[in-house]
Amino acid sequence: MLSETKLNILKQISSDLSREESIWASGYLAGLAGASLTAAQPPLQVTLPEQNTVKKITLAYGTETGNSKKLATSLAGIIKKKGIQVKLADLSQYKPKDLSKEEFFFVVISTQGEGDPPVLAKKFYDYIYENEINLSTLKFGVLALGDSSYPLFCKTGEDVDSRFELLGAQRIIPLKKCDIDYEQDAQNWIEHVFETVNKTSAGSVKNTPAQKASTGRKKYQGTVSAIINLNDITSEKETYHIEIETAEALSYQPGAALGIIPFNPKSVVAEIIAVTGIDPKKQIETTKITDTVEELLHKHLNISYLLKTVVAQYAKITGHSIPEVRLSLLDLLRIYPVKNAEEFEEIIQILTAQAPRLYSISSSPEAHGENEIHITVARSEFFIDHQKHNGLCSGYLSEFTEGGEIEFYIQDAGHFRLPEPDKDIIMIGPGTGIAPFRSFLWERDAVGAEGKNWLFFGDRNFVSDFIYQAELQDFLKTGSLTHLDLAFSRDTAEKVYVQHKLEQKAQEVFYWLENGASVYVCGTKDPMSRDVENTLLNIIQQHGKRSQEEAVSYLEEMELNGRYAKDVY
Repeated sequence: MLSETKLNILKQISSDLSREESIWASGYLAGLAGASLTAAQPPLQVTLPEQNTVKKITLAYGTETGNSKKLATSLAGIIKKKGIQVKLADLSQYKPKDLSKEEFFFVVISTQGEGDPPVLAKKFYDYIYENEINLSTLKFGVLALGDSSYPLFCKTGEDVDSRFELLGAQRIIPLKKCDIDYEQDAQNWIEHVFETVNKTSAGSVKNTPAQKASTGRKKYQGTVSAIINLNDITSEKETYHIEIETAEALSYQPGAALGIIPFNPKSVVAEIIAVTGIDPKKQIETTKITDTVEELLHKHLNISYLLKTVVAQYAKITGHSIPEVRLSLLDLLRIYPVKNAEEFEEIIQILTAQAPRLYSISSSPEAHGENEIHITVARSEFFIDHQKHNGLCSGYLSEFTEGGEIEFYIQDAGHFRLPEPDKDIIMIGPGTGIAPFRSFLWERDAVGAEGKNWLFFGDRNFVSDFIYQAELQDFLKTGSLTHLDLAFSRDTAEKVYVQHKLEQKAQEVFYWLENGASVYVCGTKDPMSRDVENTLLNIIQQHGKRSQEEAVSYLEEMELNGRYAKDVY
């Protein structure tokens, strides 16, 4: 019921309305009433503005797993509903030379691995860093996606943002860094974009609050059902095949990775507690979690290899003069001790969260079912001051026994996934680089894929290091594996690696490329993946009768079309 004052105002306004105006007004009021009864809007949905003055913006995305693309597409839809024309651009296809022609350019980009740009956006990233472009007429903003568990959180977004500014572009909204739960931050960012580029809009915009949808990682609980050292007893290496069973159904594609946050050794945690004198059961609240000192150090915080920035903060708190180094927390405490337990509580606050480690999945959903998943893990060893250390996560995993409980998540395959079943593939994966290719072979075998499969595999010694040998021989017998080329570097006087085997089969390799085969490389980035890429370029030059520049373009074209993919570390 209207108050008397409001009723008199309504009568005064309506008395002068024509029949058509009265009909319009009644519809308008009915619309307002209906809007108040409408259920909550879904995420990333907003009301429309009355009008705007900006006609066009470009929204570009750089993606590895597809999150940036999916998000950019949603954000573009919001802006279009507001009446602004949006050009949605994939940075793998975008011509950087066109930047100088843009007026409003906004970027959604993720960060991979050790602060690297997405593979498909690397050409754009390299171009803006290697060329001096005049961007003085460009207005821009960057939305960076990342994972705060990693030290170089959102580094690619930071790099693009700072480089644009150095090239003369005008930053009209601050860099926004988003963690894995990015929906609400992205909603706010696109609203900021609209408000900033459209300040002269005649109509005011009222945003509908969005319900926050969690996009955090889906965590699975599993049981280690098998753990097998694949190397012979005479080998210098330990490579573990680990099978995990789950009660909950798993969903993934061959080429995906399994993510694990490793626990720190309890023996190391006990030493830290002894050295500092802190109460292990004392509850401490950090920025992300509250738990006992003992549990924080064991399960949640990085104590094995501190960042230089953390060491610098440690020095500031303790008053020690410490050179720019990376040390474990225990070594730091031994060399530069804290004064007391209270000071160590301050140290706990500056420790970063334990970063997850990713391992290529070596099982196939079609072949091994929805409640089982496999990984292939090499136990890494390194020396500091002649003292042997194990890699944190590989050591953690290799010490599991059957029946042990483990928590993990699945990282989407992104660009590293199988082509259509009738397409041929060439797989190059020495050592544990074979992991995703085991997944590929089992999958293609299970679905009866018609495409041919060629594997280049290598390691140190044939007798002790030919992992998955029996399986590969069975795939050869059944025809699921068309060709298998092996390189065991320590079995010959002159070391032979997978790139040398590629050279030996150069003509046939190029024939496969010309007939549409996809090439996959998995394993160490340096020097393996670089040596393999240089060999592929030489093959394209020699057998394709192309110049060096043409060979590079040939391989880049394959990469853009999803026919050349690398999963390297």
